[in-house]
Amino acid sequence: MTGVTGVLQEIGGQVSHITLNRPEALNALTAQLRDQVIGLLSDASADPDVRAVVITGSGRGFCAGADLRKASTAGEPVAGDVARTIRLGAQRLIAAVLDCEKPVIAAVNGTAAGLGAHLAFACDLVLAAESARFIEVFVRRGLVPDGGGAYLLPRIVGPHRAKELMFFGDALSAPDAAGLGLVNRVVPDAELDKTAREWAARLATGPTRALALTKQLVNASLDTDRATAFAAEAAAQEINMTTADAREGVRSFVERRSPEYGGR
Repeated sequence: MTGVTGVLQEIGGQVSHITLNRPEALNALTAQLRDQVIGLLSDASADPDVRAVVITGSGRGFCAGADLRKASTAGEPVAGDVARTIRLGAQRLIAAVLDCEKPVIAAVNGTAAGLGAHLAFACDLVLAAESARFIEVFVRRGLVPDGGGAYLLPRIVGPHRAKELMFFGDALSAPDAAGLGLVNRVVPDAELDKTAREWAARLATGPTRALALTKQLVNASLDTDRATAFAAEAAAQEINMTTADAREGVRSFVERRSPEYGGR
């Protein structure tokens, strides 16, 4: 496993495993750590040898959100500084997950609060340990949700549930999060890493470009009308049929054998 301060990365089996590594701070995101994660997601998109990504945290927390300690001692902000910081910081991180051309799994091993919760919710698949908790912590600090929260949550749980979570800021257990559709599966703590690796391994043997186009279609469908969505679907299938994996998938069906996808 390689890494720099705050982030560890392991690449194996065509999967990039990204671990937030500030356990003493529940993996709260500094600007440096955030930018490192963005860079690793960008690298994963461009690397044909990486076909899936897993994001998790070290220690007892997934991610406690943005590290506010420096912000609280930075003095009076200049007009426009806050909006600029959010655009170039938290929003850029969430966009990097949503726009990553490889499927991204969140393996939530503990508390996911604020931006940390939104980082998990932006992932394509969310696995949660039984001890995981999700907290829309912003209201506790007198803040407006950022990092795409007001965009992501209503699309997953609907506006009324989203407002309940954001207005009260109560901790949501992993089973309750799964009941709301925020989590795909809850597993015992000891099985989280194993399950995440199994899911990532399955994705890494899939038709990578088809998965990327599918991700793009699903994400875009939430903001488009039917005609636009149908046109995008047809265009995506047209593009996908030029890939080697699509040809292999059809050929394997005709030949009655399991497909062997190469990610291209």
